[in-house]
Amino acid sequence: MSESNKIDHATEGRPADRDPVSAVKLPAVLTARIDAWAGAHAVNRSEAIQLLIELGLTPEAAPPARRVFRQDAVAIEELAERQLDQFIDPDTPQDERERRIHRLTEGPPEFVALRIDLPKRG
Repeated sequence: MSESNKIDHATEGRPADRDPVSAVKLPAVLTARIDAWAGAHAVNRSEAIQLLIELGLTPEAAPPARRVFRQDAVAIEELAERQLDQFIDPDTPQDERERRIHRLTEGPPEFVALRIDLPKRG
């Protein structure tokens, strides 16, 4: 075979420096949200999808849990109690009203041991 008819197999196919293409079906609403994110971050759609996937797969990407202080928790519980009190029939006896509110704010007694926000009882 002459030199002009030889094929250089090393140069065939996809260039070595390019990543493979992955096709993904996305709903139009999600595509619009990705495009908006891409525009806000000055990247194209492909780069936006790659960055969003990397963000989603990075454990550090999740925001740290917000620490709730005791006075905040008490204020939130009092607000919930006032709101719940408005939903209970006014003709309900006071002790029954308190029992219902307690059950809704603290949870059913069978689940109290499972709650992580309450101190463990010895």
